[in-house]
Amino acid sequence: MNTLPQAIAGYIDAANAQAPDRLATCFHADATVFDEGSVRRGRDEIAAWARETGMRYQSTIEPVGLEEAGGLHRLRATVRGHFPGSPIALHFNFLLESGSIQSLEIKP
Repeated sequence: MNTLPQAIAGYIDAANAQAPDRLATCFHADATVFDEGSVRRGRDEIAAWARETGMRYQSTIEPVGLEEAGGLHRLRATVRGHFPGSPIALHFNFLLESGSIQSLEIKP
């Protein structure tokens, strides 16, 4: 697999450590996250989302592959946790800007 950009590697490390405040620092101050049909804007909402989903799912992310095209980094990952169907394959679509995450969309 390709080497992960620092912001994406930091996101995965923080997510797997259940560290929502550290996870939020991987994002720009005005970043957006699209997940489970909702949008979170800014680091405070992103930290709250990470805290809530971390408590609910207690999941871990295992990168499987990374593709980059036009500034979009599409990470394929296996996600394991406390939810029906675990483990599942998800796509994490990251848009990076100046070394931080500007947006993230999580899709099946």
